[in-house]
Amino acid sequence: MKPTNSPQWLEWAKELQFIAQAGLTYTHDDFDRERFERIREIAAEIVSQANDMPLEQVKGLFCNESGFQTPKLDTRAAIFKDGKILLVEERNGTWSLPGGWVDVMETVRSNTVKEVREEAGLEVEAVRLIALQDRNRHNPPPYAYNVCKAFVLCREKGGTFQPNIETIGSRYFALDELPPLAEEKNTREQIAMCFAAQQNENWQPLFE
Repeated sequence: MKPTNSPQWLEWAKELQFIAQAGLTYTHDDFDRERFERIREIAAEIVSQANDMPLEQVKGLFCNESGFQTPKLDTRAAIFKDGKILLVEERNGTWSLPGGWVDVMETVRSNTVKEVREEAGLEVEAVRLIALQDRNRHNPPPYAYNVCKAFVLCREKGGTFQPNIETIGSRYFALDELPPLAEEKNTREQIAMCFAAQQNENWQPLFE
């Protein structure tokens, strides 16, 4: 099923990019390589024109990978205390659940723990999976590639926040007092989902 908030031009651009990257991965013909490079460039031009972004910036985001294209994986930690959820403040003043891209050699569990340590200064135990979501179905703006977001319920074990290169603050919030969110990373609906999972011992992980 196509994401409901994904515009048709983005679906076309993503498909062209996928075809081009697969072609560049498997072709051994120089003429075919040139054609696939042009298809990839057309995909970037579509995104550039539709978003009014510089073409070189789009290429840096959209055309810099090799190998067979698969979705990226992002983890987000849901940590609760006294009925409130932990958010960290980004350098632009918006707030998010601690998390980030899953690094090579990390699992969903270990990456969640690592990101909390790096962004919130806390040691946590990853307790259970809340949901696996297709980012483009839930978070603006639409990306030109797919991202699978893993939300993980965690239990705090200790530690203290220290400002770092990614975050400048840390605080627990009730659902009805959320600050401005980094919606490309998490929305109010996703945070509400985490509250619901924390309150339900029989929660069944959601997945798409």
